[in-house]
Amino acid sequence: MKIYLVGGAIRDKLLGLPIKERDWVVVGATPETMLNLGYRQVGKEFPVFLHPKTNEEYALARMERKTRPGYQGFVFDTSPDVTLEADLQRRDLTINAMAEDESGHLIDPYHGKQDLHDKLLRHISPAFAEDPVRILRVSRFLARYAHLGFNVAPETMVLMHNMTQAGEVDALVAERVWKELERALGEKNPEKFFAVLANCGALPKLFPGLDINGPGIKALEAAAQISSSPVIRFAALLHCLPDAKKTVANLCHRYRVPNKYRELAKLTQEHNEKTLKAQHLSSDEILSILSALDIFRREERFNHFLTACQAIAKTRQVNFDPKWLQACAKAAKSVNIHALIAQGYNGSQLAKELKQKRLEKIETWVKKSKS
Repeated sequence: MKIYLVGGAIRDKLLGLPIKERDWVVVGATPETMLNLGYRQVGKEFPVFLHPKTNEEYALARMERKTRPGYQGFVFDTSPDVTLEADLQRRDLTINAMAEDESGHLIDPYHGKQDLHDKLLRHISPAFAEDPVRILRVSRFLARYAHLGFNVAPETMVLMHNMTQAGEVDALVAERVWKELERALGEKNPEKFFAVLANCGALPKLFPGLDINGPGIKALEAAAQISSSPVIRFAALLHCLPDAKKTVANLCHRYRVPNKYRELAKLTQEHNEKTLKAQHLSSDEILSILSALDIFRREERFNHFLTACQAIAKTRQVNFDPKWLQACAKAAKSVNIHALIAQGYNGSQLAKELKQKRLEKIETWVKKSKS
């Protein structure tokens, strides 16, 4: 039984980047061996175990064979006879197929270190084409490493294009697409995720209506420069799709997008146009926007909305001051509803008086800001 550190930890160490997590491969062991040593099994499709002290993942070396289309169409061989080289060969990219033994010696059968030096994302073998998730992973890795000068190897791009043409992308499950998209939105250059998908022909299949040269991608790029939040970046990306209301709803439903993403994207799509012209609107129009955004209960979401609008404004070269609208919101929220109730207002009368007081506060602020 031999244990090797593999994958991302080796890659990031050689790039001089922080190591976020460590994964291990065990060669020459059986599930019984691992359980007897105190490891806890967590994998269902293939044996993965948690170390009894560190909780890090230790996977038995495995080989896999494609049996049907799609992400889940594989059978696995995790016998003790599977070698480290065979395990590394079934990985996606050469830069993810390096290992270190217990003495720190680098094992690099597929020249990942050279590809790191050449800044290439290159597939290991034709077996890459058996798993469509790898298209998403390559796209995400470029979003992560593009700022270092990385590119997708031409032969890998050709292979991904052929996979798309063969219909492999159509077999992707919604949860996996969302998982890779969400992670890509958190990378340094999330727009590169969509650029790779466009180059291999997968973009219109996965994200209909999204134009790689359109304002949504430009807004995403701008959002990435002013916020690290994937939620804000997602909202900026989807703000102006064709038939936007329907398209955003369909996309969020298709990928079972979490509510916080869905809500902000919907609000940004519906209200960004007027918000960018807020200083030219009437007090009634301003209050209408603030009420639609539910600023009285959802202040953090309101601030996220303003940041998304800031990114959109940047792409349109529009002068937009989020602090001005925040001040309007503060003025509207300063009305004391409990004082109105104490004065005897209730029901529809209370709602009418509350709206009137908020309008007066906004009007006072607007006049003050322009004086």
